[in-house]
Amino acid sequence: MEPDTKLAVLIDGDNIPSAFVKEMMAEIAKYGNPTIKRIYGDWTKPILAKWKSLLLENAITPVQQYSYTTGKNATDSAMIIDAMDILYSQKVNGFCLVSSDSDFTRLATRLREAGTLVIGIGEKKTPEPFIVACDKFIYIEILKDQAETGEADAVKSTASRKANVDKITPKVVKLISSTISDLADDDGWAFLGDVGNLLQKKQPNFDSRNYGFAKLTPLIKSIGAFEIEQRENQKGRFRLIYVRNREKAG
Repeated sequence: MEPDTKLAVLIDGDNIPSAFVKEMMAEIAKYGNPTIKRIYGDWTKPILAKWKSLLLENAITPVQQYSYTTGKNATDSAMIIDAMDILYSQKVNGFCLVSSDSDFTRLATRLREAGTLVIGIGEKKTPEPFIVACDKFIYIEILKDQAETGEADAVKSTASRKANVDKITPKVVKLISSTISDLADDDGWAFLGDVGNLLQKKQPNFDSRNYGFAKLTPLIKSIGAFEIEQRENQKGRFRLIYVRNREKAG
């Protein structure tokens, strides 16, 4: 994911809360330059009124889509058609699909088949098929926590958010352990950057923030099942971090 990656941000206005759009756009900017920003919905409905003031502030273009038939989501169809038009225009290198709706699973798969980056953003209720169809999937709840706690409360927020974060289960530990083993050298060490990349490929919604940690390093340290080693970097001022599985006693 390069900073100069051009992204098309397509938002399902019927399916996403408006409260944290500013934090959402800041998160998207980490992965590329959002050159196309559109939100889809029936703007005659009062439920979308909260979005209107936020669209100008974030330069998001609203796309009107009337609901032609009761019980059918016309917004999904309009968003899918636009995504394919943008794909064929070759104006972007990646897409950010903002929705918690599994109807976009096939779209995400098709975009990735075309060789483009696909980032998904949605709520934790998002069905698994849509999550795994993306290269990376980010939960809105993470952005909500960041917005509510703020940088000044970083220390205090770690404790206050414990009830809202996912537990580090044996399944998570096993995922990290097996990923380290996949990348390990003859001495069992693996470069942490590579570990993070492979974890993302194995599980698109893997994010240290889901477990209350800003970065992968403190998450791994907290588990206690891994060794961490810092090494000098000959090419830069930052040290390289390597990890390996601890040998079990006995």
